[in-house]
Amino acid sequence: MIDERTGASALPERGRPADEVLAEIRALRAQDRPTHGGRLFAYVYDPAVPGLDELAASAYAASAHVNGLDPTAFPSLLAMENALVGAAAGLLGGGPGSTAPGVVGSVTSGGTESLILAVKAARDAHPEIAEPRLVVPASGHAAFAKAAHYLRVALDVVPVSPDTLRPDPAAMAAAIRPETVLVACSAPSYAHGVLDPVAEIAAAAAEAGVRCHVDACFGGWTLPYLRRLGAAVPPFDFTVPGVTSISVDLHKYAYAPKGVSVLLHRDPALRAPQYFAYADWPGYTMVNPTIASTRSGGPIAAAYATLRHLGDDGYLRLAEATRDAVAGLADAVRAVDGLRLMAEPESTVVCFTSTDPGLDLFVLVDELTARGWHTQPQLAYAGLPPSVHLTVTAAVAPRVAEFGPDLADAVAATRAAGPVTLPADLLALAGTLTPETLTPELVGGLAAGLGLAGGKGAPQRMATVNTLLDAAPPALRERLLVEFVSLLQRPAV
Repeated sequence: MIDERTGASALPERGRPADEVLAEIRALRAQDRPTHGGRLFAYVYDPAVPGLDELAASAYAASAHVNGLDPTAFPSLLAMENALVGAAAGLLGGGPGSTAPGVVGSVTSGGTESLILAVKAARDAHPEIAEPRLVVPASGHAAFAKAAHYLRVALDVVPVSPDTLRPDPAAMAAAIRPETVLVACSAPSYAHGVLDPVAEIAAAAAEAGVRCHVDACFGGWTLPYLRRLGAAVPPFDFTVPGVTSISVDLHKYAYAPKGVSVLLHRDPALRAPQYFAYADWPGYTMVNPTIASTRSGGPIAAAYATLRHLGDDGYLRLAEATRDAVAGLADAVRAVDGLRLMAEPESTVVCFTSTDPGLDLFVLVDELTARGWHTQPQLAYAGLPPSVHLTVTAAVAPRVAEFGPDLADAVAATRAAGPVTLPADLLALAGTLTPETLTPELVGGLAAGLGLAGGKGAPQRMATVNTLLDAAPPALRERLLVEFVSLLQRPAV
């Protein structure tokens, strides 16, 4: 089969030379967003440490074929996993000499798997509850909804304040029912970068006899260092008595290659329901702490090498550079009339919105992209306005001085272009469509009309697409994007 986007077959009649294959991959990679250089504010985490990529790649290669299925067969991987869990526990208020000396954990493939496993452990700890429930703020990561969907756990979503972007602890407490198996909160929330009131939420959960999970996938590796640098970081980890589990991604601000996350539990009894074991068949007895059975040792070895190389002092320096970059970017936003910060930065996120009807955020995102800055637009939700999200890493620090002038220039161009105006018939269609009425053919026609079909990839400017999605209710957005991604993920014949 020939892929129309590359002109190459993944399975040629005769094998190709290694240098030719690598050249093909490099050509494909040239179409991607830049993963290094401090101009991509989502998806990747770049510390700009010389030689780190090469070290991680070598470590990855050394353990790529090691299989995490059986820790007794590959003790090297077990040792590295235990070391990573120990490092995360020590950073997050657990380990010897702490108030939570019995913390245990598992290495997973990413934050989503960590959250799914946290929900599974909480659900399976209560087999007597026929219809288990999960309480989560509206700002909680979408992976909680994915976990609830996969595990058939009902999701109770608590609104967040439009002013603080946090849930009310009293509302979180009121949402707890006899069927609730887990209460979740964020440190910080991904969308806006603010910390939930973890201590109050955990106390309410503890009073009800319910587990409390802190999603620190995004901030768990930086908040302790920011606190050491003088930031007023409230308690959010195992120093909070009611916190029973925490997730932290090493492929975010520990700057390890993807995908490595750690799920921690306060003690082994809390972790026990996370395991899956099965012996009722003629093969080997399966025992898994994670969703995957076979797991490559490559990502774990790369994470181990990254932590060992950077060390505590290195992470402190990277956190300082990131803190300074956040402050500089926030100042750049404050200096522009018509923009306002959604919240004062508390971690590694700068998030802003528009207060000027003539300043279309989606057009601004396109204008920033045209100037080499790749940001993440966020759609309106439940009274919260559209916003632009910037995930800030240490690599951004040297580029901050360039961002302010480019932002001002992009804002001027955005005002000159004016807001996106959707055709009346398209707006009417968005207002009348329901998820059930969408068909692949209808979505294909919409995609073609917006320049998103025909194997050409996404257009350079996405403001019209984002405006259409913003006009649609969440359920319709979901269905539109599912059908669109389905159009993309089709092999050529």
